[in-house]
Amino acid sequence: MPYQNILAAFDGSALSVKALEKAIKFAQDHAARLEVIHVCHIPVPVFGGPMYAAPFNEDQDYLLAAQGMMDEAKRLTSELPNVKVSLKQGQPAVAILEYAEESGSDLIIMGSRGLGGLREFVLGSVSHHVVQHSKVPVLIVKYSRFNAPLRCFFYLHKA
Repeated sequence: MPYQNILAAFDGSALSVKALEKAIKFAQDHAARLEVIHVCHIPVPVFGGPMYAAPFNEDQDYLLAAQGMMDEAKRLTSELPNVKVSLKQGQPAVAILEYAEESGSDLIIMGSRGLGGLREFVLGSVSHHVVQHSKVPVLIVKYSRFNAPLRCFFYLHKA
């Protein structure tokens, strides 16, 4: 099954770097187009009653950090031709899924933070949400428990 349009989600973590490396390899092996997305989620703090919007300079700090991550993604993918690196703002899982559909991606590759247990049940995780709601296959890259070699899990969308 050859992939033509691969989307890699990148958040700057060690696992997202490994996922991007895997995406680069897939793109090379399948002569596919690679797109990288970073989603900047600017939290809105709530203090008791009415919502308080963060001052403008706090938003700028988040956007500067996001730009740094985009620069890192561009550096990591510099060997591939025609890689598109995009910045979106919003809830990461939702933004990744929307972008995958808009760009015609046929494979999503991303890292898993491995929240596990009660934390994942309460908080959820970006990778879990993407796997559950994606219309295309998702490759999740994660470390094993004991620093063994990298493990990958492939989730295929059932039509």
